[in-house]
Amino acid sequence: MTTLPAPPTRKLGLVIDLDTCVGCQACVTACKGWNTESLPSPLSDTEPYAADPSGAFLNRVHSFEVTPADGTGMDGAPPRLVHFPKSCLHCGNAPCVTVCPTGASYKRAEDGIVLVNESACIGCGLCAWACPYGAREMDPSAQVMKKCTLCVDRITSDTLPEQDRIPACVRTCPTGARHFGDLADPESAVSRLVADRGGVDLMPEQGTAPVNKYLPPRPRDAAPDWNVLSPWLAPVEDAPGGFLGWLDRTLARLPGGTSGT
Repeated sequence: MTTLPAPPTRKLGLVIDLDTCVGCQACVTACKGWNTESLPSPLSDTEPYAADPSGAFLNRVHSFEVTPADGTGMDGAPPRLVHFPKSCLHCGNAPCVTVCPTGASYKRAEDGIVLVNESACIGCGLCAWACPYGAREMDPSAQVMKKCTLCVDRITSDTLPEQDRIPACVRTCPTGARHFGDLADPESAVSRLVADRGGVDLMPEQGTAPVNKYLPPRPRDAAPDWNVLSPWLAPVEDAPGGFLGWLDRTLARLPGGTSGT
């Protein structure tokens, strides 16, 4: 079994804003593309266009409709759709590491990133069984375990421009819902964001001490009162005037035209 290092002085991780994530899947696509090109073995796709496709993804986005029992949404607002990105949380007490029989799963002492040494992985699946978040996937072709690396090859690169030395999912997010930084530093941008927005751990009762945090959705306003449009729509239904009336009369004069009034 693999032992965990001492708590690192840096804790690199993600902060994901559930309020601004729109479920566009751009992070999933960027993650798949970058890690297929850079990992020791590419992220495979088995029969992607068949009836039962399968493949390995390091990041997935699940969508849930939040509707309370009384039919109203949070704080009296209408029901809403919440998009929930999920990947490895790089836990401080990572059970996937301690259960690994070959030492293939390990946690970096310098920054807390959890990685897999694919050459030492025997594909036993114990780490996937131990992970309470379902964040590990067996590659169907390579038969080794794959997981989010926080794009460690990007963030430590000396050849990429400074603005690209962040995970691919963060770089590509069009709404700025994903943030990357050192969560051990209380003055870092991600730590301040967690403090200001009340960031939470995923399933804290598991005792895994995940580094990644989620920012809960903000309350929404009440449903709009569409009846306010009625006074403006009624004249159009009865006898349209102004531009709409002119257009209606003009179309009626055309060959085969029929007035809408």
